[in-house]
Amino acid sequence: CDYLVAGVVSDEMAALAKGHTPVIPLRERLEIVRSVRFVDAAFVETVPDKVETWQQVRFDVIFKGDDWRGTEKGKKLERDFAEVGVEVVYFPYTVHTSSTQLRRALDVLVSRDGALSAP
Repeated sequence: CDYLVAGVVSDEMAALAKGHTPVIPLRERLEIVRSVRFVDAAFVETVPDKVETWQQVRFDVIFKGDDWRGTEKGKKLERDFAEVGVEVVYFPYTVHTSSTQLRRALDVLVSRDGALSAP
């Protein structure tokens, strides 16, 4: 990869996909991604259709977690991008890193007698 452009999902898109907005606000998530030394540019993803995103940003390769490999959504992604000459590359899914698990842990802490509430 000569030039890496990273998409950061908008709060609205995250809410549609997961049913809630992220704990870390979009602006901070965008800055975190932009600070990664391998990332040349970052943008906010505002549409769920990756081909529509490709029409806006134009890229040759899309990287996804390998939890997509072999699934219906992964096969559709591969078919759609094959039509426009984009390669789908799968990275190993990080089982031990889960924002959903982090959110659950935070919810448990907050629900315990206001454990994280301000004094």
